[in-house]
Amino acid sequence: MGILDDDVARVREATDLVALASEHLALKRVGRRYVGLCPFHAEKTPSFSVNPELGLYYCFGCSARGDAITFVREVEHLDFVEAVERLAARAGITLRYDDAAASRERQRRARLVETVGAAMGFYHRLLLEAPEGGVARRYLRGRGFDGEAARRFSLGWAPEGFDALSRELQQRGFSRSDLVDAGLAFVNRANRLQDQFRGRLMFPVHDGRGEPVGFGGRSLTDQGPKYKNSPETAIYQKSRLLYGLHQAKGEIVARGEVVLCEGYTDVMAFVLAGAPHAVATCGTAFADEHFQVLKNLARRVVLAFDADAAGQAAAERCYQWEQRFEVQFQVADLPAGRDPADVWRDDPGALLRALERSAPFLQFRLDRLLAAADLGSLEGRARAAEQAAGLVAVHPSELVRDQYVMKLADTLQIDADRLRETVARQRRRPEPPVDAAHRPPDAAAPGEGRVPAAEPLVRREVEALRVAIHAPEQVTMLDPGLFAGPVTRAAFDALASARTFLDARQRAEGPVRDLLERLAVEDLDVDGPMEAYAAEVVANLVEAAAQRLLQDLVRAGDERSIEVKRLLDELVRGRTAGDWDAARTLTGQLLAWVAHGAASEGIRGGHDTDAERR
Repeated sequence: MGILDDDVARVREATDLVALASEHLALKRVGRRYVGLCPFHAEKTPSFSVNPELGLYYCFGCSARGDAITFVREVEHLDFVEAVERLAARAGITLRYDDAAASRERQRRARLVETVGAAMGFYHRLLLEAPEGGVARRYLRGRGFDGEAARRFSLGWAPEGFDALSRELQQRGFSRSDLVDAGLAFVNRANRLQDQFRGRLMFPVHDGRGEPVGFGGRSLTDQGPKYKNSPETAIYQKSRLLYGLHQAKGEIVARGEVVLCEGYTDVMAFVLAGAPHAVATCGTAFADEHFQVLKNLARRVVLAFDADAAGQAAAERCYQWEQRFEVQFQVADLPAGRDPADVWRDDPGALLRALERSAPFLQFRLDRLLAAADLGSLEGRARAAEQAAGLVAVHPSELVRDQYVMKLADTLQIDADRLRETVARQRRRPEPPVDAAHRPPDAAAPGEGRVPAAEPLVRREVEALRVAIHAPEQVTMLDPGLFAGPVTRAAFDALASARTFLDARQRAEGPVRDLLERLAVEDLDVDGPMEAYAAEVVANLVEAAAQRLLQDLVRAGDERSIEVKRLLDELVRGRTAGDWDAARTLTGQLLAWVAHGAASEGIRGGHDTDAERR
């Protein structure tokens, strides 16, 4: 965002990734790589690997990967520009910005942040000092929040006046466009500025860097919506913001846990109770973008709201996140139907006890169901078993499902096999259609083309890519037609079309980028001469492609199959005898056949069979 590409490249080249990573973990040299315990997930056996030549890291445990800029972003929780600026200062590099566009954008953003900050100060003074703020002060006292709490969270009061904020800020030098673009006012039909918030208790919202970007306003009357949030602006995107995160980030990282609430006062209650790692969404449901923000800060997410009322859709999304990001969702043991802020007002210690008693998501839902069930009769236990089976069936892990089946069977005095059959029947029910808004982020919509991440990788194709990355001069004869798998084929295309490996990495995405980054930190396990090893790798690849071509020619009754068969037999004899000079010659001849056969006759080899994957 605004930094010239050349300067970003200079920062990458000037940063010693081994030295940078060593500031956060102990690295040990193993061959050409450095390995250590991953800083992004708990582990006892080192799986974090650094390639100092390419300046890349990869964790074989949690799949964390990237370069020096990515490492700083993940470890220090910065955005891209902040990370580049941090590394540039470390390397003594003066950065240049795109003055024509991005520099103006950065300046504009700073002005909008300044405008929101001025509004925050205005609202805050009214709450603390002005007579018209009395209604908000009385409301806060009724909820148990005193003046110290109002100061700690910079709460404010938006007056009832038509344009009180607009007039105040314009007198202080802020323009109409500043107010409108910051989401604080809008131009009405009379072409006058009108305040966005009026007669509301104001909760300021900050981004991850601690800069004020917007507000959540609560009405203290029955008129209008209960909560109103800032409109989407250049600095306020509610799908990426979490209330209280700028203050809670350090505690979240230190504890490895985040408490997720539904409302602003809930966050305040947890913080005042002694749980400063609480955050809340800003008037929207917890979404993928929020989880992308949190997943690198903590591996345990405690839901501090009624997860049972959230229903089946919430359960499915939590299970998806648990699987994809290796996190654990717990549910705080709060009284049903009560907000955390109300619980705190009556007994502040109750919130901490609720966190201590938090249970896994599925266990919580089952406990709620059984607590409301009639377990004193056969019919009641049967109904509870049917409903519980529906909850268990949603969980994606067969082992977890079976553990709950056995536990429920004992509780409900029902045969475990019968309950297991009920769960299986529930899982066989057709799934309802999933709309785009609730599709998991890595799932393709119907008709959308994407590289399947679960496609099995053919080992010989992967090994050829490994050699192409670490010793490209040894495999110049590789051809796209040799790669049958979509992921390995796309990875080779990226390498073949790029000037450097880093360029190829930048162009790739999804499982293709994952594969390239993983191979970049794996050493070639070669005992003898590299030339012989590379020749063997290419020969194995060409032999498999030629076998596919031969099958197609035979099926088509094509007499050229005789010559392809002869060359294949000679290649096998040469490879078996270790005659790599002959193998290289035959490999080149067969490669020409593979390319010619696929191009001229429309003959294309399909995917390797299971027998070919080795």
